[in-house]
Amino acid sequence: MKGFKEIHIANRFYLSLSVIAALFTIGFFLDPVYLIAKILLGVFVLFLFSDAILLFFAKKYSVLLTREIPDRLSNGDENRIELYVQNRHPYPLNLQIFDEVPAQFQLRNFKMELKLNAFDEKRLHYTLVPKERGEYIFGVTNVLYATQIGLLIRHRKFGNKETPVPVYPSFLKMRKYELLAISNRLSEVGVKRVRRIGSHTEFDQIKDYVKGDNYRTINWRATAKRGKLMVNQYQDERSQNVYNVIDMGRTMQMPFNGMSLLDYAINASLILSNTAVQKHDKAGLITFNKTIESFLSAERKHETLTKILDRLYKQETGFFESDFAVLTAGIKRKISHRSLLILYTNFETITSLERYISYLRILAKSHVIIVVIFENEEIEKLSHEQVSNMEELYIRTIAEKHMYDKKLIVKELLKNGIYSVLTKPENLTAGLINKYLELKDTGRF
Repeated sequence: MKGFKEIHIANRFYLSLSVIAALFTIGFFLDPVYLIAKILLGVFVLFLFSDAILLFFAKKYSVLLTREIPDRLSNGDENRIELYVQNRHPYPLNLQIFDEVPAQFQLRNFKMELKLNAFDEKRLHYTLVPKERGEYIFGVTNVLYATQIGLLIRHRKFGNKETPVPVYPSFLKMRKYELLAISNRLSEVGVKRVRRIGSHTEFDQIKDYVKGDNYRTINWRATAKRGKLMVNQYQDERSQNVYNVIDMGRTMQMPFNGMSLLDYAINASLILSNTAVQKHDKAGLITFNKTIESFLSAERKHETLTKILDRLYKQETGFFESDFAVLTAGIKRKISHRSLLILYTNFETITSLERYISYLRILAKSHVIIVVIFENEEIEKLSHEQVSNMEELYIRTIAEKHMYDKKLIVKELLKNGIYSVLTKPENLTAGLINKYLELKDTGRF
């Protein structure tokens, strides 16, 4: 009985039956046509029973499907879902696959069609791009398959009714940047090479001079003792503190390309933390709203990135403006060493900056600060549009004023000894890494 519950009637069944019914109607007036209709009805019944036997009574044969979902999905990236299908029947089958993807994707017409020959197997895949963090629920995978006769369709379900999969910040992009850094190909994603200026190194050892060494590093005292040229060897300063400070206030709720500014900030902070660890610095995390929501001391351990990833997974914006006074007091109390603080927030106007600049000045006395400022792409488009009436002129003027305010914010921050990155959300990661490497390689922190 279970097999019969899986039965579906194919369109070919109704089409064939309609043709036979039409012939019987015509045969009421023409005897030869009536005979043809009877023969076709017998052939139809024969094919129908043959199709049913091939689909439902061949117990030692079957169709199998296995779905492979990653343990966690990466937010904002293409995540590959694989399907492995096997036809164990000794005859070819036509298949339709409907996978119940999580409701967040709103894929209402998801369908994959294929033909499998006898005892054939295929590996299929599709990609999903989540736009928000959290738990996503996959349903079953529905497989509808039919023989070449095509009068009946069998419907089978594979997998669990509910398969929860968490969506984490963009760890796939983090790995991509790490691999590009190892292969010295970061320029492919917009990370620039920075020429070293000045001295930002610490002494490592004294070694023999070889051709190409900087003559300014010659150690004359060691040279006199050994009777041959000796030079001092230096290495980059290590174990400096890098804190990603993420504003969880309402200004970070603004969406761009389906993702909020908070998600862009979280993805960038994860990649930057990994870059800092690769550069032998210590990575830490602060999230704040009305209070300091979470604080992870800067460290460089094997599990550092895992801790940061777990903390960032469940962060959500609030509906209030963030309290920079609480942030300033918390940083002064918890961070005693000079550190690089990367503040992810969204100052839209020069007035909004003026409300908080005093707190940033206090922090800038003890730390190096980079403030992330997001460009609004929609407003930028409005500022370049052609105008044909007075209303459009007003809109363009306001858009140009908004763009000008962003540049004023950058200048005002620099005037107070605070660095900034003015960027579009999708370019945030490359822009931040460039600024971090620039400050590190030029000895500014």
